[in-house]
Amino acid sequence: MRQMQFSTEQWPLKEPFVISRSAPQLNGEVLVVEIHEMGKVGRGECERTDLLEPGSPNVVAEINSVLAKIEAGITRQELLQALPPGNARNAIDCALFELEAKLAGISACQLAQLQCPPRSVTTVFTLSLDTPENMAKVAKRNKDRPILKLKLGRDGDLERVDAVHTAAPNCRLVIDANTGWSLEQLKQYLPRLKQLGVEMVEQPLPVGQDWRLKGLNPELPICADESCIDRSSLDLLEGCYQVVNVKLDKTGGMTEALELIKEAKLRGFEVMVGCMIGTSLAMAPALLLAQEAKWVDIDGPLLLAKDHTGGLIYQGSNVHPSDLGFWG
Repeated sequence: MRQMQFSTEQWPLKEPFVISRSAPQLNGEVLVVEIHEMGKVGRGECERTDLLEPGSPNVVAEINSVLAKIEAGITRQELLQALPPGNARNAIDCALFELEAKLAGISACQLAQLQCPPRSVTTVFTLSLDTPENMAKVAKRNKDRPILKLKLGRDGDLERVDAVHTAAPNCRLVIDANTGWSLEQLKQYLPRLKQLGVEMVEQPLPVGQDWRLKGLNPELPICADESCIDRSSLDLLEGCYQVVNVKLDKTGGMTEALELIKEAKLRGFEVMVGCMIGTSLAMAPALLLAQEAKWVDIDGPLLLAKDHTGGLIYQGSNVHPSDLGFWG
């Protein structure tokens, strides 16, 4: 007989996390799902965006709405119809994914039909939105990391990038405007961003304005984040973006994320694998997806004051699978 249980957890951050469209975040707010069957357990984690972004679906309510179906034995494919894409489905799907692998006596990597064992990857290290001076200080402390990701989306963004580039001239840079720019700003900024060593721009325009990018032929590849949810998003993104950011909390889990990556590549998109703020339990499934990505953003545990014992191994910006078989 299958049983599901879930709990909410709070993981303090080292420093407040700031993006352009929300208040500073002080803690990682997550929900953990465990599904038990035949002496095996599968686990999954999602962010409690309902605590962080007003109007977001209630994660606890969504999970409760399918608890009976999960315990009755529905499959991952059936879960795609039972819940919409998003955080709640992700936590359940990742738990089901690990459970299915354990019951079959194989690894999650084998179940995903990816490179096994997974190789180590290099993640970006994210700099919260702040003044140019403060972002430069953080960049200087992290100047030995291979690649930095800058949160932008307010007045003075070129000054922020300039300051970071000066403080950490050998770092590769990607930037995330978090829907905070207009098309006119993007066009104005792109040539200078290229001069400053930026190699990719993430979600410059608000969701719903993606069509404005059609035919732009930008100096740098542009990545759809908030505009890319699952495979159904791709029709609207073609001709507008060159990259898609695949996040488990958006796709609603591994099952859809694997299909999204496959379909996106067939259509000619480059792939970035991203994350919300979370622990190694959220990053371990994403590490499998990252085997297929050009850019990797799974630095959630680097932003936390502490992580799970025995979780993924972070050496600088290099992320290694757990020696202890933490997930999958």
